[in-house]
Amino acid sequence: MARHGTRWRFLCILGLAVVAACSGGGGQGGAASPGSSYPVKINGANGSVTIPHRPSRIVSLTPTGTEDLYAVGAGSQVVAVDSYSKYPPEAPKTDLSGYTPNVEAIAGYRPDLVLVAEDTKNLVSQLTSLQIPVLLEPPPGDLDGAYAQIAEIARATGHAAQATTVVAGLRTQVQSTVRSVPKPSRPLTVYHELDQTYYSATSHTFIGQIYQLLGLQNVADRAPRLSDYPQLSAEYVIASDPDLIVLADTVCCGQSQATVGARPGWSGVRAVRSGAIVLVDDSIASEWGPRIVLFLEAVAKAVKTLEASTR
Repeated sequence: MARHGTRWRFLCILGLAVVAACSGGGGQGGAASPGSSYPVKINGANGSVTIPHRPSRIVSLTPTGTEDLYAVGAGSQVVAVDSYSKYPPEAPKTDLSGYTPNVEAIAGYRPDLVLVAEDTKNLVSQLTSLQIPVLLEPPPGDLDGAYAQIAEIARATGHAAQATTVVAGLRTQVQSTVRSVPKPSRPLTVYHELDQTYYSATSHTFIGQIYQLLGLQNVADRAPRLSDYPQLSAEYVIASDPDLIVLADTVCCGQSQATVGARPGWSGVRAVRSGAIVLVDDSIASEWGPRIVLFLEAVAKAVKTLEASTR
């Protein structure tokens, strides 16, 4: 993914075995949940959406929506996903984009349901005028919001029972991971990096809420900002001296422990000195689907390692 594409993705929409276990295996099952009946009404961010029949030609223009669809077993109903949807690998990836949408190209897939994360260029009304149901599912504020979106997508596609299993599994994993982290002997701070020009995310974002679950203090919260995704500076991060650095720009921008340590003035930062730098796949860190537990577990592991080193 291009560097500018990563930042665009984060700022516009906010951004394995775990999903297979939660979804009951693979996400390709085509059977509807017992009791599924149509039409159904779903309350998305764009209001009440009527789904007249069980969708069989779904287009997803949101990576999280794609992940959710496969997690609840609606994978066989998906005919096209956007160019940013990386997971699962078997999803029918296309050149479609939710950021620069082409209504004609989307309609060309003859969808009976379209999932979007934002209403770019009035996409929702344009598709609705073509009698195509659209479900708007923007970034949630917390995990409960993410769980609710999984349930909405599952109901819309005829997989409500599968969603119950998925969400229950996620809740259990999250609770187990959070409980496994001991209370730190002192407050630990974290710097979350979206790209190497120091864009970050505050505690008012979905990803910021994940850090709060683990008791971490976000250095971006103290920065003057006009957005919940502020652009910090090298000087600001160095002065904040975070205990933990999380790099969400490893794929797009090739950032690593070595590149961070080589930055002028960064060798003295506490996280660099101790090696407390967490490398995460950009897509996992930017989305709010079932794989968010992988992000939570990676950060939790780093926190436990840090705490153990101080004892």
